[in-house]
Amino acid sequence: MRWEKELEAAKQVAVEAGKAIMDIYQGADQTFVEYKSDQSPLTIADQAANKIIVEFLRNNFPQYAVLSEEEKDQKSRLENDYCFVVDPLDGTKEFLKRNGQFTVNIALAYKHESVMGVIYVPVTGDLYYAAKGAGAFVEHTEGQKTKLSVSDQTDISKLRVVMSNSHGCAEMDALIEKYHLTNFVKIGSSLKGCMVASGEADVYYRFNPTMEWDTAAMQCIAEEAGAVFRQMDGSVMTYNREDSHNSKGFYIINKMENLLF
Repeated sequence: MRWEKELEAAKQVAVEAGKAIMDIYQGADQTFVEYKSDQSPLTIADQAANKIIVEFLRNNFPQYAVLSEEEKDQKSRLENDYCFVVDPLDGTKEFLKRNGQFTVNIALAYKHESVMGVIYVPVTGDLYYAAKGAGAFVEHTEGQKTKLSVSDQTDISKLRVVMSNSHGCAEMDALIEKYHLTNFVKIGSSLKGCMVASGEADVYYRFNPTMEWDTAAMQCIAEEAGAVFRQMDGSVMTYNREDSHNSKGFYIINKMENLLF
């Protein structure tokens, strides 16, 4: 497998970062929070996980660029074909709500394409991962490994729609009304993409803007499980861009028949 070394390294450090997050989550300091310029929350867990991941990646892959939510953006990354895209704690709001729905996201972009993705769920110990052309899998704490595959559901009246806990919008409300969607699962972080990849949900529409580190790992995992991942205008999502905002929104669907526009 072409990306085996990067994948094994990302799996290792994601679990290590997840343990540091859990130490804080279960301790007295988990409520300490600052707010960034965009008013998004920042905890010491975000910072601790970021330090572990970024130092590990830079030590082991010094020739690769790193783009992380919690690091100053080095635009020199644009000259590099290889860039790790990292969200050390995806779902900080869920972390603060103490609902367990947060993840560690690590992806590798090669020539602007997400070719490797790892998503670790610290509370459950579930480890989702994929590499381009090699399939998508989840490993559970008891050592069980399962190949991920999207569902075959194409009956719109039965679609299981995964939605954000924290980010509602008028466009999604309109889509629900237009297609009379009634079967919803609300969950935080990149777990939404993992649910489509594993067949536990059928579609995920995200109209609100996100960032590269929110989607890079999730995209590789979803696509390798057979999902369709596109921006809302149907174009391909790319990574290691000048502007890291995913301004067009995106969708992850199990089948093209479920493109609800």
